[in-house]
Amino acid sequence: MQKLKYLSYLLLLTILSQTVNGQTNTRTVENLNKGWKFYLGDEVKASNPDFNDQNWRSLNVPHDWSVEGSFSKDHPATPGGGALPGGTGWYRKTFIIPATSKGKSVFIDFDGVYRNSEVWINGHLLGKRPNGYIAFRYDLTPFLLYGKKNVLAVKVDNSEQPNSRWYSGSGIYRDVKLTTVNHVFVDLWGTQVRTPKVTSEIANVSIKTQIRNNSTAVQQGVVKTSLVNAEGKVVTSTATKITLKDSISFVEQLLSVSNPHLWSDTDPYLYKVVTTILLGNKTVDQYETTAGLRYFSFDKDKGFSLNGKPLKIRGVCNHHDLGALGAAFNVRAAERQLEMLKEMGCNGLRTSHNPPAEELLNLCDKMGFIVMNEAFDMWKKGKNKYDYSLDWDKWHKRDLEDQIKRDRNHPSVFMWSIGNEIQEQWGTGADTAGRVITRELTAIVKSLDDRPVTSATNDINLYNNLIFSNAYDLIGYNYNHDKFAKFPQTFPGKQLIGSETVSALQTRGHYDMPSDSIRVWPTAWDKPLLTGNADLTCSAYDNCRTPWGSTHEETLCEFNTNQHLAGMFIWTGFDYLGEPTPYPWPARSSYFGIIDLAGFPKDVFYMYQSQWTNTPVLHIFPHWNWKPGQLVDVWAYYNNADEVELFLNGKSLGSKKKVQHEFHVYWRIPFEAGTIKAVSRKNGVTVLTKEITTTGTPSKIILTADRNKIKADGEDLSFITAKIADEKGNMIPNADNLIQFTVSGDASIAGVDNGNPTSMESFKASQRKAFNGLALAILKSGEKSGKVTFTATAQGLVPASIEIEVK
Repeated sequence: MQKLKYLSYLLLLTILSQTVNGQTNTRTVENLNKGWKFYLGDEVKASNPDFNDQNWRSLNVPHDWSVEGSFSKDHPATPGGGALPGGTGWYRKTFIIPATSKGKSVFIDFDGVYRNSEVWINGHLLGKRPNGYIAFRYDLTPFLLYGKKNVLAVKVDNSEQPNSRWYSGSGIYRDVKLTTVNHVFVDLWGTQVRTPKVTSEIANVSIKTQIRNNSTAVQQGVVKTSLVNAEGKVVTSTATKITLKDSISFVEQLLSVSNPHLWSDTDPYLYKVVTTILLGNKTVDQYETTAGLRYFSFDKDKGFSLNGKPLKIRGVCNHHDLGALGAAFNVRAAERQLEMLKEMGCNGLRTSHNPPAEELLNLCDKMGFIVMNEAFDMWKKGKNKYDYSLDWDKWHKRDLEDQIKRDRNHPSVFMWSIGNEIQEQWGTGADTAGRVITRELTAIVKSLDDRPVTSATNDINLYNNLIFSNAYDLIGYNYNHDKFAKFPQTFPGKQLIGSETVSALQTRGHYDMPSDSIRVWPTAWDKPLLTGNADLTCSAYDNCRTPWGSTHEETLCEFNTNQHLAGMFIWTGFDYLGEPTPYPWPARSSYFGIIDLAGFPKDVFYMYQSQWTNTPVLHIFPHWNWKPGQLVDVWAYYNNADEVELFLNGKSLGSKKKVQHEFHVYWRIPFEAGTIKAVSRKNGVTVLTKEITTTGTPSKIILTADRNKIKADGEDLSFITAKIADEKGNMIPNADNLIQFTVSGDASIAGVDNGNPTSMESFKASQRKAFNGLALAILKSGEKSGKVTFTATAQGLVPASIEIEVK
């Protein structure tokens, strides 16, 4: 017996000694995004594999057909849904499965289809999924033709509207993948990586693996699990012998790492868990899981800490659309948004109000974002006529379980939100559905993961059914910033997160004075907007807000002064399509963003940067084109300095210092053409100098690209800003010239925008009017290497060109 144990031990050591790079990976994951046929409309015979789709449009997914349409207040989605069309669409994909795949299991994986998707393979219906935000898989194996053509057909039905309170998009708008495995394999989302103990000296990593045996025979084998660091080195491994009698088996293993490199928002270090299944001496599957080693806590008195250090979560809420690209997910577009948020000092993201694209969480893992991963905008009580509440009873358990399983290994996910401003918050007498559902959903999450559970509640009262359930780890406040300070008395022993804050309104580049007069538009949440600017603009001075919200400075003051507040998620990081609240048509996108829909920062971006980063900041505004003698308020955001002195045409207008709980200084001065200059100083030494000059007439276009080198993969993007300027290069602050864009080389224009929430211009065009001096074109690479020349022209202006290298 001892000899047998010794031989078994030697076998395990032999397996452990194999390097990860030396393993034969028999799992293949093929991107299936390219080469689809698309038809906008319903075609009852399109699921038939012999259907003739030659006249259909050829395209790649991710794809959103709604963003290609025209704006109209008469679309059933309403302006709240982006004023863009819905409808029904069909996608078909023809592909060949090689004969070598016979005897294996083949799956199709969709990361998101909006909405009511039905999928067929070779005429066989695989299933229907109503939820437009959830990832799902179908087994193709029983219906495939090997070495021959196979036809995948997908019907997408987004015709019943309104079904969303914001822009949803329509179509296969996230990735599609084809996964081929042997008959013994790690199941879909089949690993669960936990860290029961983490310190700076040691980390214990627990891995639970779900293995599927699609063969009819009992299998004997070994599951080897290795932890690989970012440099590709195996730092620890273990192996477990298994007997696979049933279709599903579980293996639990524990790894220990000395001196782990911890994941944080400023150092998002990633490991990789590599799971290898061996039957005999043959590797039959290998599966990789991203892992980050970190520990954190939410404390009722001290707020949030990460790896033992106090940290405020400085977050924003974002909807899923990507501006001119609509809902069609693009990795580079999402990365650009996260880069700008990091530049602002942000370290948190709430996926309002639904499961995000998995690629977004991959980016958050790599870039160091603390994510509140949200599941639902409504439960059984609906908010729109055709929304998810109609599917609640049948689908909510499955959808929530699938979300948790897919996302639970992401180190960026720190908390789960099971709902946003849920209607079941309210209920009197026997109506306690909110308590029952809260406990049910929390129990589902806890059965699959141990991270904190919360929801975003906007009625902060003891009678709130969701809070009264006593199920939450964190109590999420939407708005109610004036109640942050009293939270410890209101909910003794509980922990607070600002799940949604601010809701200030701003139009980039527009300024209403006096700046110290706050506009509350409308006067109450249930009243129409009876006042406001006729052109539906709103001041960028941070002096306009909704009645349920606050200015940015008001909430930031509470954020800074309440230690028990773990953090907050501002509504919103970026403007988004739909929900132009409180503005009526022709407004068709939001005003809430710190950054506008095109990705141009509003002035308040620099306030957060001055508070949340060590980057030297001196930002003065507004522009300096006004009527002679007009009183103009000049604001300055700054940091790393004691004071700011303002000059007008060389004459000092005095120095100003911020006082406690204020985040800007300002001067009210009569306009005089020329130059205003601000100088920030610390201990009398100049830190930064900024100038704004009265501009001349529009003379030329200036182009700048966020990246001059992009990949020739057919997906990479360069975001090109077109600025209307005078002869000296100063931006014309009210310029609205129509700019024409042309491309020479293997690239195309994926979208255009200018950040104007009332523009009726198409996002899918080769021209765009400037809005307050700026316009944007999104250049998409082809698949050939070479130089691409992008040119912008406008009547009466000197044109401009820029060269982009694609390789």
